[in-house]
Amino acid sequence: MAEDTTLPQDDNLSVDPDHVGGELQDEVNALDTNEAEGTEGGAPKVEASKTDAELTELKDKYLRLAAEFDNYKRRTAKERTELFKTASQELMVALLPVLDDFDRARHHTKDTEDANAVRESIEIISTKLQKILQQKGLTPMETKGGAFDADLHEAITQIPAPSEELKGKVVDEVEKGYYLGDKVIRHAKVVLGQ
Repeated sequence: MAEDTTLPQDDNLSVDPDHVGGELQDEVNALDTNEAEGTEGGAPKVEASKTDAELTELKDKYLRLAAEFDNYKRRTAKERTELFKTASQELMVALLPVLDDFDRARHHTKDTEDANAVRESIEIISTKLQKILQQKGLTPMETKGGAFDADLHEAITQIPAPSEELKGKVVDEVEKGYYLGDKVIRHAKVVLGQ
């Protein structure tokens, strides 16, 4: 049930809406004038200037923070570009002696007909290259005879297994797979026994 919200009528009481609106308007105008002149105890003007000062301070902090962030982005982008340019420099410097060994081997074996001398020089250079790459974190996968793992191996074909224990396992390795640290950088291409 709704309550009656109407006021009781009093015949002696009369309200002139224009008069009330006019009085309210006069009070609002007086407050605006007092604020502008700062005559009403100065409170509104002081509070307004305090708010303006806080706003200015916050804007300044925001602008400084935005500028610092832009500088940070610019600096990290520059560092990243430089890192990409020089990322392989350390590896290249480490491989230069191997390149020198190839040049020496080619020079010393160009007139020889001794296949063993060529084979020995290739073996020495290969060992040196593998040692340098292992120092840089490269390790070969051991796949032959192991179980097939789709995360590590790429099966290129299947052949009849030479023995019962090689069924479903890697029978041969066509191309060696490699890890760099813990990450697979090349999957081993293998032949499966069926």
